[in-house]
Amino acid sequence: MNIIFQGARLINPVQNLDMHGSIKVSETGMIDTIALGTETIPPGSKDRVIDMNNKVIASGLFDMHCHFREPGQEYKETLETGSRAAVAGGFTGVAVMPNTKPVIDSPLGAAFIKHNARDLPVDIEIIAAMTEGSKGEKLSPYGKFCSYGIKAISDDGTAVQNSRMMRLVFEYAASFDMMVIQHCEDTALSSGGIMNEGSCSALLGLKGIPEVAEIITLAKDIHLMEYLQKHKLNPPIASPKYHVAHISTKGALDLVRQAKANGMQVTCEVTPHHFTLTEQDLYEAEDKGNYIMKPPLCSIENRDSILEALTDGTIDAIACDHAPHARHEKECPPDQAAFGIIGLETSVGLTLSELVHTGKITLYRAIELLSSNPRKIMGLPPVLFEPGYPANFTLIDPEETWTYTEDLIQSKSRNTPFLGRTMKGRAVGIYHKGVLHGLE
Repeated sequence: MNIIFQGARLINPVQNLDMHGSIKVSETGMIDTIALGTETIPPGSKDRVIDMNNKVIASGLFDMHCHFREPGQEYKETLETGSRAAVAGGFTGVAVMPNTKPVIDSPLGAAFIKHNARDLPVDIEIIAAMTEGSKGEKLSPYGKFCSYGIKAISDDGTAVQNSRMMRLVFEYAASFDMMVIQHCEDTALSSGGIMNEGSCSALLGLKGIPEVAEIITLAKDIHLMEYLQKHKLNPPIASPKYHVAHISTKGALDLVRQAKANGMQVTCEVTPHHFTLTEQDLYEAEDKGNYIMKPPLCSIENRDSILEALTDGTIDAIACDHAPHARHEKECPPDQAAFGIIGLETSVGLTLSELVHTGKITLYRAIELLSSNPRKIMGLPPVLFEPGYPANFTLIDPEETWTYTEDLIQSKSRNTPFLGRTMKGRAVGIYHKGVLHGLE
């Protein structure tokens, strides 16, 4: 059945588009007609008409940092349940990190993900491991990854600590035009840490993770990149592309600003929990396990620096770092809790509530951060609102006020500090792969 989305606000930053309009999608899932302005699309006898009432049709949202736990930890999440959470959150695509069991460090692991993701309602891109087993000792086979369409590598959950090995990562990745995604953490400083090092950690008697652990690793990597670009390799190769995962400190943001000013291919992402919460929230919480993550919830000063960087363009993307864990891994003493929280279902709500409705950024900028920029960083084709192109939409009601309750959770896990939180703005559906989800 053809579907006409009538009277929407169309936002697609790739096309510099933000205006009122309507879109007709054919039963094959392709865009048939676009009418801009107040003009409507006349329906046929077999067309379904959905009155959007000025709700938003955005280019399909893409989260470039997720953990779906399959293979090996299916008790926490699977590709199928993770995809359900993505749909509920308004995402038409995600990129999954390689720290599964076993780690996705070989073509066999990549083939497993590709095979099991082929019929899911969202696109799943694979981020493969930088090093075998993510142990930081031996490079993974980047060349073989290319044949599976893999465009990025990461040892997320840890960082390559050895500078010589990191140089090899840059050189090898650049030769295949692959992006390096770094979890910036100096483990010599952070080992055993539970939360941000400061007055709150001292009062709770929990070992702290100093913010400089993130800054030192990033600074080292940037200096390596500068050296490799200055001293042209023989044979010459492309400059390495580098992306900072879940950035959380002012010092790291300043390094990214300077790297960009120097013309380096450096980008970064931030999570909704890092621009929403601080170490004070963990200090005051009763269920402290759901406030334990890496990097840890930062100080108020660092959170304010994140908000500034979202406003001035230093931060390129919002990615939720969806990290499911079973109840027993969170409902325990803080120093035994697993790191991370689920985030796909609250990402849009927190972004609109904390950033758009507070006037820090525009809705257009939010869609850039959640959709077009992550796709560009990952080297994926842009979503276009043009006749003849596949319909790939996220449907958003920016004015809906809703409360996140456990019965709404589609993920297999429940580890979130946002249960009971009321937000303004919500993804109410997606249209992708010829199927409408939501707005039924």
